[in-house]
Amino acid sequence: MNIPRILIAATHSGAGKTTLATALMAAFTRAGYVVQPFKVGPDYIDPGYHLAATGRESRNLDTIFLGLEGVREVFARAALGADLCIIEGVMGLYDGRGSTERGSSAEVAKALEAPVLLLLDARSMSRSAAALALGYRMFDSGVRIAGILLNRVGSPRHYNILKEVIEEQAGVPVLGWIGHRAEISLPHRHLGLLPAMEKDALAEHLERLVAVLEEGVDLSRLLEIARAAPPLPRIGEKIFPAVPRSPRVRLGVIKDAAFNFYYQDGLELLAALGAEVVFLSALSSPALPPDLDGLYIGGGFPEMFLEKLAANRSFMESLRRAFNQGMPVYAECGGLMYICRSIYGFDGREYPMAGLLPGVCRMHTRRVALGYCKARVLNDNILAPAGTELVGHEFHYSSLEDMPADFPRAYALRREGEEVEVLDGYVRGNLLASYLHLHFASCPEAARRFVECCARFKKKRVVEC
Repeated sequence: MNIPRILIAATHSGAGKTTLATALMAAFTRAGYVVQPFKVGPDYIDPGYHLAATGRESRNLDTIFLGLEGVREVFARAALGADLCIIEGVMGLYDGRGSTERGSSAEVAKALEAPVLLLLDARSMSRSAAALALGYRMFDSGVRIAGILLNRVGSPRHYNILKEVIEEQAGVPVLGWIGHRAEISLPHRHLGLLPAMEKDALAEHLERLVAVLEEGVDLSRLLEIARAAPPLPRIGEKIFPAVPRSPRVRLGVIKDAAFNFYYQDGLELLAALGAEVVFLSALSSPALPPDLDGLYIGGGFPEMFLEKLAANRSFMESLRRAFNQGMPVYAECGGLMYICRSIYGFDGREYPMAGLLPGVCRMHTRRVALGYCKARVLNDNILAPAGTELVGHEFHYSSLEDMPADFPRAYALRREGEEVEVLDGYVRGNLLASYLHLHFASCPEAARRFVECCARFKKKRVVEC
């Protein structure tokens, strides 16, 4: 498979990877190329910028969730029909799980034999930049650093000095530079970048990004590097069924400014297993459709839309009715918060929510949890039987309080570096709610079980009607 591809990495977090990757995606898209975007790791927010830049859904390439073969399958499947694949890395190029390369940009680059464009933050540097570039080039012979891009360069003279010494001493071509341009920085909030769908005038921002990039970056050389990537072997189908099933259930997915943390391949796997995905908004939809067979409420930023969520009472009432009738509901992280009795926001005020769980959620100014973990299923639920082990990811600034002590728990979590298991999530009939983010492509059996549970509810609903 000849797939032009390049991975955008950096020496460290905060060097400008997302800004650069998004700008490159937008530049090539505007030049008429079909660009397929990807993101290394579990991040939900960066893919939103990729979608805005290219018009194509970005895919997460996460070796901890998917393994090497899973990453190859997801990559090859999404690359169909694309002229160019641009992969945004995570953290620094070689930063992985603990002291290993697991989950790193380097591991993905090797799995896909993708050439790497290394972004180097050149502030206050001259000859030392060559030492840094040389170290990154030589650290792992399996990673091919095909070019370097310099960010936060002080002036054209500064760039010429850096380019000369890096190419002479490190033996890596320098493909261009970006100066100190505060106006192209992407906005942040407590979970990271501001989601693309919340940023006003994003199209104008992308135009500025492209204009800055085209001033100082050799895009034609970059395209040559991507096209020179070696052919990939044909990838087997281990996650997705060879023949997708026809739709047999209608699965509601709440996707709006408050809830938009979903893995595209996870949604597509549910569809391939027979779920017709119906997108809804907890902010603006008046009610759930009456013919839904299940509901998936993903993560997001409900804490930033509490007043508007609380005001949409008709939607929450329809959710309570459907749940009381036995409709399967899967809620993770932000979804868990939404189905609590209420949420105490950053301002300390209490806002009423859907009330499927009797507890209350409270926002904190400091992060409560971040990282991958293994989840041991404690009680049979709509995704997995008791005893199953799943891999998930946590990232939240809130906690759940005032839950009854005897309420059935969902998981026992083993977090990285911790010996003691932590209880998380709740199970109540056809409800599973947890802070844990899952990637259905990493646990196809859980996706299949969810769809089957929806099918059983549909059969019961149709009979009763």
